[in-house]
Amino acid sequence: MILLIQYTLIFSSVLILVALGGCFSEHSGVINLGLEGIMVMGALGGALAMKYLPIAIPGFFYVLLVLLAAILFGVVYSSLLAVACINYKADQTIVGTALNMLGTAAATVLVKAINTAENVNNVSSEISYIEPKKKFIAYLGEFEFNWFMVITIIALVVAYVVLYKTRFGLRLMACGEHPQAADSVGINVYKMRWAGVLISGAYGGLGGICYILAGVSIWKFEYGVAGFGFLALAVMIFGQWKPHRIALSALLFGFFRALGNTYTVFEFLVNMKLPSTVYNMMPYIISLIVLALTSSHSRAPKAEGIPYDKSQR
Repeated sequence: MILLIQYTLIFSSVLILVALGGCFSEHSGVINLGLEGIMVMGALGGALAMKYLPIAIPGFFYVLLVLLAAILFGVVYSSLLAVACINYKADQTIVGTALNMLGTAAATVLVKAINTAENVNNVSSEISYIEPKKKFIAYLGEFEFNWFMVITIIALVVAYVVLYKTRFGLRLMACGEHPQAADSVGINVYKMRWAGVLISGAYGGLGGICYILAGVSIWKFEYGVAGFGFLALAVMIFGQWKPHRIALSALLFGFFRALGNTYTVFEFLVNMKLPSTVYNMMPYIISLIVLALTSSHSRAPKAEGIPYDKSQR
């Protein structure tokens, strides 16, 4: 039971971080379907930091440097979406899809090149972080506490305050609802949309490193992040683009994802046996059901997905 709670919280943390990233981007008016690719790049940045940083660095500073590397990679990669969709008014759905495909492929090629350069016989896409991972974990009795749980709570509070209690957040949301009106009162819509996309890159990068640290100590980048970027989009939509609702939605999806790792515990509790593949499919099946039942009542930002043209009123 403790293991089920533990995995539910860590997978929920991943979904909250990435969904909050999508929330910022869409509130600014840009649909970020590239969250999957951004997660991969954030995971790559964090994994490379863990690979090359001296393990002797004190725990707090080590964790901070790894997080900054993941954020940096996520922000830089998300800037491709910003350039294409904001500056050049490209189709946001197509660009996001391209970023997803490019992210996993580019990370795989880069890691294989690094491994080959270090050992000509090593052509794998793996990065190992067995010892560094221990710096992200503490034990409270039998419960394995991951520091990303605290980071997620902080990120959630920050997102809520920024969006609803600051001038920046109100301006950001204005650009996603009525960009022409926002422009008429002196708000630079292009800058606000850039800010929204880059913030989504930062959150997505954090979600990526959180995901690969969730259960294993070695990650093959050719596996990507198993559709978690799309699950986060489902969480965001089900949460109606509101941080507090996103958190509750993520707990639901995180629970079903955790069943894939702890289904033997669940079977013992309910005295029911199912194939393991059914448990692995559950979060994706639930996302289809939830979106089918609730999408008609969703209220997305009115101007999301529409390239802003200053000449139109």
